Amino acid sequence: MSTPVWTVAEAKARFSELLQRAQAEGPQHITRHGRTTAVVVSPAEWERKNKRKGNLAEFLMNSPLRNSGLRVKRLPMKMRKVDL
Repeated sequence: MSTPVWTVAEAKARFSELLQRAQAEGPQHITRHGRTTAVVVSPAEWERKNKRKGNLAEFLMNSPLRNSGLRVKRLPMKMRKVDL
């Protein structure tokens, strides 16, 4: 099944239907001059797509570069002076 595509004019004229279809059928693409300019999704879909999948520590622990032997060299720079 292809993703429903609406022109801006159609989306404006049938906005309620656009919203209903986003909830019932999934993402609805809105185009201007033949190019997708927006996608309308249900709140549930938005939350599912934007749900955090762990934290930075977990990401680094699961990195494929962990224990790969990769060495990162520091750039030779002078220390900054800090007034305490």
